[in-house]
Amino acid sequence: MADRLFTKILVPVDFSPCSEEAFRIALSFAKLFQAEVLLLHVVDTKSLDALNRLGLALPSDAKKQKKQLHHQARLNARQLLAWDEAKEVTIRRLLADGCPFEEIARTARMEGVDLVVMGSYGGALGGVDKIFFGSTAEKVVRTAGCPVLTVPLPPKRSKVRMNKNT
Repeated sequence: MADRLFTKILVPVDFSPCSEEAFRIALSFAKLFQAEVLLLHVVDTKSLDALNRLGLALPSDAKKQKKQLHHQARLNARQLLAWDEAKEVTIRRLLADGCPFEEIARTARMEGVDLVVMGSYGGALGGVDKIFFGSTAEKVVRTAGCPVLTVPLPPKRSKVRMNKNT
């Protein structure tokens, strides 16, 4: 259907609260535009390689490590797919290995994605890494070749009640 603004929405997730919020928003867009959602998780093999080089993991265990990370990603994805909001949407799960921003951009191009909806920051990096290398979201914005909506965590609602006298 040419009259729909978005027909395919890519949602890369690292299962952090921020990426879960992006998934929630992507589901809303998918319902509104009757779009398919591609739920992508990228196993960051660069991080695995770095751990192996530092001696924090054995290089001989790399295959086992990847298998375990793939298994955990499938379990986490199932939890997202179990959300009530997800039941009315066509969702395809994708799993990739590599550098997250490269795999996200590659998937967006290869799948003909109309929109990428992703968390503005994830659970893995912080501080100095972001200052020197930029965030994954920033790199995806520059390389995806389609619109990218970055989603911050929503502000936490205060549970403290205001005193009537103040």
